[in-house]
Amino acid sequence: MLSVAQPSAERAPSPQEQEWAGPEALCPGWLEDEAPDGEVPEDSGDPGSATHAYELLQSALRQEGLPHTLDRSAEPRTGFGPLDMTVCVLGSPTAFLPVLLEGGTRCPGAMVLCLSPAWASRVPSETSPGAWSLLLSRGVSFQAGGHSTLETFAPPRRANYVTGTFAPGGPESAWVGELARDLDCPTGGSVPLAHRLEDTLVTRRVLAARAALPVPPTLAFVLGAGGDLPAEPVAPGVRVVRLEDPQGQESLVQEEVGAFLGGTAMEPYSQVVVRPAGWRWRGTGARSTHGKAEGAAVAQAVGARLRGLREEDSVLLEALVPTARLPAPPPRSPAPRLPVALRICTLVCRSWGDRPQLCQVACGVGRAEAPVRHGAALPQGLDSSLQQWGVVAPGQRQALATRLRGAAEAAMAALLAAEAELSPQQRGGARAHTDLLGVDFLLACVDDALELVALSANSQRCLETCLLAEAMGRAVGEPHGDLPRLLAEALLHRAQCHLVEGKDILLIGAGGVSKSFVWEAARDYGLRIHLVESDPQHFAAGLVETFLPYDSREHRRDKEHAERVTELVRSRGLRPHACLSYWDDCVVLAALVCQRLGLRGSSPAAVRVAKQKSRTHQHLQRCRRGRPPPAAFAVPCRRLRSHGDVERAAGAVPFPAVAKLEFGAGGVGVRLVENPGQCHAHAARLWRDLRDDADHPGIGLGWGNAMLLMEYVPGTEHDVDLVVFQGRLLGAWVSDNGPTRLPAFLETAACLPSCLPADRQAQLVRAALQCCLACGLRDGVFNVELKLAPSGPRLLEINPRMGGFYLRDWIREVYGPDLLLAAVLVALGLPPVLPARPLPRAHLAGVMCLGSEHGVALGGKEGGGGGGLAALRGLEERGLVRLNRLFEETAGAGEYEEPCLSVACQGATRGEACLRLLGLCQALGIDSPRYPVEHFLSHFK
Repeated sequence: MLSVAQPSAERAPSPQEQEWAGPEALCPGWLEDEAPDGEVPEDSGDPGSATHAYELLQSALRQEGLPHTLDRSAEPRTGFGPLDMTVCVLGSPTAFLPVLLEGGTRCPGAMVLCLSPAWASRVPSETSPGAWSLLLSRGVSFQAGGHSTLETFAPPRRANYVTGTFAPGGPESAWVGELARDLDCPTGGSVPLAHRLEDTLVTRRVLAARAALPVPPTLAFVLGAGGDLPAEPVAPGVRVVRLEDPQGQESLVQEEVGAFLGGTAMEPYSQVVVRPAGWRWRGTGARSTHGKAEGAAVAQAVGARLRGLREEDSVLLEALVPTARLPAPPPRSPAPRLPVALRICTLVCRSWGDRPQLCQVACGVGRAEAPVRHGAALPQGLDSSLQQWGVVAPGQRQALATRLRGAAEAAMAALLAAEAELSPQQRGGARAHTDLLGVDFLLACVDDALELVALSANSQRCLETCLLAEAMGRAVGEPHGDLPRLLAEALLHRAQCHLVEGKDILLIGAGGVSKSFVWEAARDYGLRIHLVESDPQHFAAGLVETFLPYDSREHRRDKEHAERVTELVRSRGLRPHACLSYWDDCVVLAALVCQRLGLRGSSPAAVRVAKQKSRTHQHLQRCRRGRPPPAAFAVPCRRLRSHGDVERAAGAVPFPAVAKLEFGAGGVGVRLVENPGQCHAHAARLWRDLRDDADHPGIGLGWGNAMLLMEYVPGTEHDVDLVVFQGRLLGAWVSDNGPTRLPAFLETAACLPSCLPADRQAQLVRAALQCCLACGLRDGVFNVELKLAPSGPRLLEINPRMGGFYLRDWIREVYGPDLLLAAVLVALGLPPVLPARPLPRAHLAGVMCLGSEHGVALGGKEGGGGGGLAALRGLEERGLVRLNRLFEETAGAGEYEEPCLSVACQGATRGEACLRLLGLCQALGIDSPRYPVEHFLSHFK
């Protein structure tokens, strides 16, 4: 925390100079007209011709150096189907223009601007009784390169996501709010939600009570129930007085005002502000400033404001919190320096997984004696503002920026949580949620330390401010910022989530407890799962739309199985939109079923090549085009089906080598062999113990128990999870694995993000992609295991399905996107919208637990009550650890054992995550001389 104990040489500003620093004084770029004091702005709402709005759009495009909108409205567009994405922005052509342009680049034609209520219509929803569908008959669509087109749609185009300019007082807010009311698709805001955001008392109580953010000490007077005022039990710093009738309440008002002015919360402050609050009053400038000692005048001002008070409004008496005054660097000239103040504007969006994400910060600086109203000052960056303020050390500025991010995201999380408790009517529809908001902060001094004081929230003004700052930066050669991209990705992602709702997905193979997340995710995304599963008693039978028991465990007969599964699906009258599998044993069967049903997916031949490990490498060794060619990543190997094959392989594969199951999974039966004798012995044991699926389900024995011998590759081991659509890489994530307990190769530890520098991660991603494409895997979500040797990447194996164990959960937590949803979208023929520049939100480090090593510590059946698992679950409920249960009980035994649990800790840095994990493992007995967790984590540096 930065101390401000050293006094400033500058004089303290007078009460008149400080007046502008109140909660409504400054957020530059808020382009709204100021009403004279006391006047309430009403909604002008003229929904007539779109000509003026269209002209504004052309003017804005010219200013950006972009071509004018091409008018093709005379040639109606047709052919829009249920899988076509439409993100509709209603209202102002300029408020969302950078977002529309970015969205047009990411998904050409998906972003549509509606400038008039005559361009859209509402019809009763076919899927949600009581709701409405928004149909667009005309709109301006955006394509790559900044091109835009005015189009008519026949039949009308159905919106999948709707947002717009809902802010009170705007000329279009009335018709925008009416069109967006009670829709059956996700709606990024509504007029009722905007009204709540623009009500300072409502948001301030939420920020104080739920986000634990400092707010200006506030005394509020409301009538009766106070409209939609949330019933927060305790909101530190905010006291609400409910009046049945403001008439005849003079003594109560005087008593409350006196107690407030003389209270401990007001001790640091010398001045107060009296003003009306509520969405009608935002931007009016209706306020008066008083000294704290002027109790009678303050009470009189409050009483005057109470006259004519509406139930949805309030009167606020609040401390005038001055901006912190820091020791400033010596001035460059002897001229006197005027007192100035700083206000911070933050823009936060609902990002992946409904998590708040800070998009941008803009600051406003103004002279204290001349209050700066909305739109009267140009924004500037946080870092330069803090430097100007006297925060010289880069570390201190970074610490403040980190605190600001946490405060802004906590503010949005609190506001979203309060919003979730509202009824659909209060929100403006069951699907209406705030996806974007601004939060304003003041940098104040509390107890000789800098503190971020939350002033208020808003629905649109911080967006305008931050977009203005973005445009100003580009004008002086600054690179394009992240704001339009982040917002476009958020809107497009929400639209894609709606597109998958109600889709029929044929899922082949349920898997075990490690795939339990599939059923919860299917419910959350609204997927209708039709499950084909070999186990008729599988626990997922009651969690899906249709359960189709069919024994497909003998996968060498997958062609026959595919024919029968197809007949079974058709006999039930099912018409799935997509077919896929997350279970390793069933990927070939799923590809065959896709082929027979005419659904999208990688070809069965490609999946077979990837599924059979020796075939993968031998195929890649023949792929010699490219620089480097895919053959550069292959590893010499030979298939083993008999001891005679071992002898022949020994002459082609150098030792030490790795012997493993040809179709294996989970690292079961993988072993380092130093010579042919060890290979013979390992093969004999494995062929004796693991003959078919009944001996060890889920590790590929339905394909037989053939083995392969491959060259041992030194280096670090990594997983690369890819999302590929039509041969194009859409997303890639690299994770690291810790050292194994040789001679076995069972996974011990992992971390995400990777420790590797960006160029080495890029090598792994390119090698993984080239290997997948060379095998024919052009559509899907794939997991590729590689070693990074001194000479570059070398392939271990390709898993033609989503990464297993903890990977889906970790990638969601660290980066946001959901691999499960991405796989569904690709199978539906839709390119998933993923972060163009993914940045980690945290670091995760995890360790695998084994029943044989940790049964006692975890309190499993073998240990009979160590209590460790119960302790871990308690920590998980508090958000201190992440658990991924892989099996209900110990899977396999001896050298064929699989991990039963993944335990992970999170930290702001990799070192912090590893330190927490090591301490936890030592406390619970997971770390031991036989299972040295510190050694497993030592590679993550």
